Parts: sequence; structure tokens; C-alpha cells
Amino acid sequence: MPLLEHTDPLDSRQFFIAIKRLADSLSYGTDRSQLLGQGIEYVQSRPYVQGDPVKSIDWRVSARTGVTHVKEYETPKCLPVWFIVDTSASMTLSSTTISKYQLAVQIAGGLALSCIDKVSPVGILGAGSRDLNIKPSLSRDTILTWLHELRNYDFNESTHLAEKLISLSPSLGENTLIFVLSDFHDPDVLRALKRLNHKHDVVSLILRDPAEDDLRGAGLIRGKEVESKREFTISAKKEFSRLEDTTAALKKSSVDHLALHTNKPILAPLRLFVQSRHLLSR
Repeated sequence: MPLLEHTDPLDSRQFFIAIKRLADSLSYGTDRSQLLGQGIEYVQSRPYVQGDPVKSIDWRVSARTGVTHVKEYETPKCLPVWFIVDTSASMTLSSTTISKYQLAVQIAGGLALSCIDKVSPVGILGAGSRDLNIKPSLSRDTILTWLHELRNYDFNESTHLAEKLISLSPSLGENTLIFVLSDFHDPDVLRALKRLNHKHDVVSLILRDPAEDDLRGAGLIRGKEVESKREFTISAKKEFSRLEDTTAALKKSSVDHLALHTNKPILAPLRLFVQSRHLLSR
């Protein structure tokens, strides 16, 4: 049976406007870098010491004070940021106008553009069975390219979130910020997140459809795929995890997390979450 793909109903222009607005709305605060040097933003002037380059002399301050001063600039943070987007079929479950998967891609896009503005290189890893692994880049065009690739999804894609997290770990540097966007139905993912969180800053964004809260205790569920018309039977207890269990396990593992529902506004809680944890200032 051929694989069936679905595309986000927003056209390319609408999609870019949506993620750009989200990026503009996500303020990461005004924390300044603690490192001073030959950066890109002027911070202060200080008295000249032997060895300072002549080109850094602040002639205006030197003339006013009678003492030679040099300019210091803020060195931008270059914290690599990875977005692990769950591309498995369970993310396409939707009882609302927007699916968990569509919401995850939009959130990843908004956060990624915000990271680029903070001079933080961004990478992407698809956590389903597709081969999507893009190394961190500061190119906005690269980010938009993989976002558009992510907007196409496969209804039959299996879950490999825990496996992808484990495979990513050896290639990471000393300090990395990792956003994981998933519904966390993979039973092995919590163990992988806990291991990854020992060395890096891991942030879990839990995408939730309101129907999942009712399906958990439904026993066996018979359904039909809208596109392929293929009928199937699944165990709700096996396929759908309880949100309370997921958040409790993440809290126990000291993994920052936020649950976002497809039927509720996401901007205010997401912005508060990002600001309160100073995610890009760690």
C-alpha cells in the first residue's frame, strides 16, 4: 500500500507569517552575555591596557577624559539548539482544526527563528521513521527549508523517538539546548530523556489532543483512517499515555516540561514558560 502524505492547510506564505508572528511574540528577556570581547554589540569603554588593539580605541571617550580608552563589545552566545520533532503517526491524531503535529511544527518554527535572532545555531531531528537530520545552522533559509519539509507528514510513520534521542547524544557538544516536541506515547522515551538531561538542557513540550484524555480508558478502539479507509483496532491503554503520568515522570527526572493542548491558546503559556526559565540564557 503506498504511503499517504498530508500537507498543512496553510500555504507557504501563511505558514511563514504564522511562525514569524510567534517568533516575534516570544521574548527571551534581555539578559546580557557575561563574556566581553570582540563581539558585535557595544557594551562599555574601559582604560587602555598594554596589548589592546589600536583599532578598538574609543577616541571620543579618550578625548573627553584625557585617558586612552578602548571599546568592549558583547560576545554573542552560540548555544546550539536542537529541535526533536516527533513525526510519528500518533501526532496526526486530531479532533480539532489543528493537529498535534501541525502545532508542533509551528512552535518549532517560531522558537527556531527566535534562536537564530539570538545567534544560536539551530538543528533539527525528525523522531519518526523518516531520515531527517540537519546539523545546527545559523541560516534562516536552511531553517525554512526543513520547516517546509516537516509540514508534509506520513499517516503510517512509526515512532522512534527514544531511539533517535539516544543516537543524537554522541554527536552533541558540551552544552546544548534540546527541545523535544512530542505526544510522548513512546514508552521508552522517558528513560532516554533522563539520560540526555544529565549533560544537556532538555525541554519537553507535550502536545495533547483533547480526545486523548477520553480514549485512555476506552479499552479496544476500532477506527478507520480518513485518507486510506483502512480499518484498524488498537488498545487505548497501550497506545495512549495519561498526561498526568507523563508529567509526573518528567518532573521526577528533573526535565523541564510544558503541556500544550490543540484546543487551547498556546502563546501565553509558551511565552511565560520560556521567560520564566530563561531558556536561552542558561
